[in-house]
Amino acid sequence: MSASTLERTARPRRSRTRSRTVNARPALALSTLKPHQYDLRPACASLVCPDCKTWVPITGLQTKQPKLVPHDTGRAGKDAAVRCRLGSNRLVTVNVTVKKWQERLEDGHAETGHRRRTTVLRKPKTAVAPAISQIAAHKQTPADDEPGDGRPLWLLRKEQWALTESAVRDADTRRAQLPDGAAPLGAPPVPLKTLHPERRAN
Repeated sequence: MSASTLERTARPRRSRTRSRTVNARPALALSTLKPHQYDLRPACASLVCPDCKTWVPITGLQTKQPKLVPHDTGRAGKDAAVRCRLGSNRLVTVNVTVKKWQERLEDGHAETGHRRRTTVLRKPKTAVAPAISQIAAHKQTPADDEPGDGRPLWLLRKEQWALTESAVRDADTRRAQLPDGAAPLGAPPVPLKTLHPERRAN
């Protein structure tokens, strides 16, 4: 594969260029940008291009006509070489002093530094009350430990009562025959008839 077929990438942005070309658009005033969108330090004078949103060096910062250097829209050496036609060689109006810029930048850091993340307390979801018909249907549904073959619950319980009715009535009858008072566990059965012992003759 020849070098000509390789895709060209964005060129590095030099801080100083010899191009005398000037963009016909109105000059970009620094006062219209936020403090964190430009840097006025002489070693790295630059700003965020409003058109391609990338950091671009400012050439001729100490001259009468500072301007943005010709630049591509992507990252140098990584993105495709697409020239920013609107922002390249655009004049820059430096109407903010370095001291004022630093003060605004520090004030912005001081304001954001004291901010705390607010914890959002979400209200618990309230369960919707079931309708009366749903409550009635739930009551008629057999429990997990009860047989459920599609028959209504009242019918199942009626059949269960029929199977145990005789034993329950028999137990009730025997319980009614016992005298008042509780018999100790394991004791002999309590006599149900009143005993009349006979006196011995002298």
